Amino acid sequence: MYKSIGSEDISFFESIVQERCFVDLESLDMYSHDETEDIFILPEVVLKPSSAEEISSIMQYCNEQNLCVTPSGARTGLSGGAIPVHHGVVLSMEKFDKVIEIDEQNYQVTVEPGVITEVLQNAVKEKGLFYPPDPASKGSCFIGGNVSENSGGPKAVKYGVTNEYVLNLQIVLTSGEIIWTGANVLKNATGYNLTQLITGSEGTLAIITKIVLKLITHPTHDLLMLVPFMDSEVACDAVGAILRNGITPSGMEFMERDALIWTQEFLNDRSILVEDNHAAHLLIEVDGFNPEILMSDCTKIMDVLEQFETGEILFAESQAQKDALWKLRRSVGEAVKANSIYKEEDTVVPRSALPALLNHVKRIGYKYGFKSVCYGHAGDGNLHVNIIKGELTDKQWNEELPIAIRELFTEVVKLGGTISGEHGIGLVQKQYMDIPFSEKSLDLMRSIKAVFDPKGILNPGKII
Repeated sequence: MYKSIGSEDISFFESIVQERCFVDLESLDMYSHDETEDIFILPEVVLKPSSAEEISSIMQYCNEQNLCVTPSGARTGLSGGAIPVHHGVVLSMEKFDKVIEIDEQNYQVTVEPGVITEVLQNAVKEKGLFYPPDPASKGSCFIGGNVSENSGGPKAVKYGVTNEYVLNLQIVLTSGEIIWTGANVLKNATGYNLTQLITGSEGTLAIITKIVLKLITHPTHDLLMLVPFMDSEVACDAVGAILRNGITPSGMEFMERDALIWTQEFLNDRSILVEDNHAAHLLIEVDGFNPEILMSDCTKIMDVLEQFETGEILFAESQAQKDALWKLRRSVGEAVKANSIYKEEDTVVPRSALPALLNHVKRIGYKYGFKSVCYGHAGDGNLHVNIIKGELTDKQWNEELPIAIRELFTEVVKLGGTISGEHGIGLVQKQYMDIPFSEKSLDLMRSIKAVFDPKGILNPGKII
């Protein structure tokens, strides 16, 4: 349904972006994939614009010529959102790498989408300000990708996810028009909320070229503990118990035994002793401005944990030890990927249903013969389920596993949850969208897509 790119198209693109138009095989291969499993699809051309006006010209031309366009950020995604399914143009946003303005008076920052998330966080931290959403890949992912996927991370339990910080967006429509979606204000009851519609739309509705984010004051102190449990479901139960006692940690991360051990091997770091009877660990952080209050919170957490069977609790005694513990947690995904062929499911349920979700994962794994390694943001009910291929045959992997995943997602929805908490739907999960949504709901999404992108040229083959 899309036109193949010819020499005339390349000539036009070169007239817009000059030497930032690439058709060599090395460049095409680099932009043929993200971090999703082992899926590679070559684009026909890679463009690296550096202004909204350049993108406007490109989008207007592609819309007129029926050329499909796949937006590309840092390509750290896990749902295939940046894979050019229908080849065509990959539009890389890496030249949009400026922190434009940090507004200290209004606690806002205006930033381009190609800025690395951790770079943004460090820039505002120098002003005593805080941008909390912190996905595991914060050292490499782009803030534009975070907005497109509505990313979360460990601090979501206390501070929320990306959409809670997005105030306004400059976007380029498929027609080439450049618009702002809202206003740089904390309250806005003016019409439909286009800002929130674009946030989490996975690059299927428009191209984001500027982002205005809300900031808060950066906490001055934090405390961190690692708690071993003899039973994984009990560890999940402890999460709810801590929160019900009036404590809101800034992080509450769950790691099954294999997740921690595989990561220690991956990093060659065995500083944490994992006993034979340790089934899972919780990494619990509290932060704030008063050390005495934080110590009181930790005491309350310890009191709650006395209700459960735990091993010896490790308190991080230095910043270096805190950094090492967080590095272990943030490296789990890489460690699992390095260990085996796998599929990662990004399930999320109400916190109280987390033990039941883990039980379903293991039951379904036993039924279909697969091993799973689970970890995630237990504080907000977000469990990453890594299904390991191991000794499964290709037939089991390709034909039976999708049935097992469908069964798992059905149980997730029955528990009041849904099939993605922060990774998005993209390419690999769209076949399961009928589980959480009725056909009418999906039709409404298709209608929204058609309004923004009548020809379907923008990131086709994703979500619906």
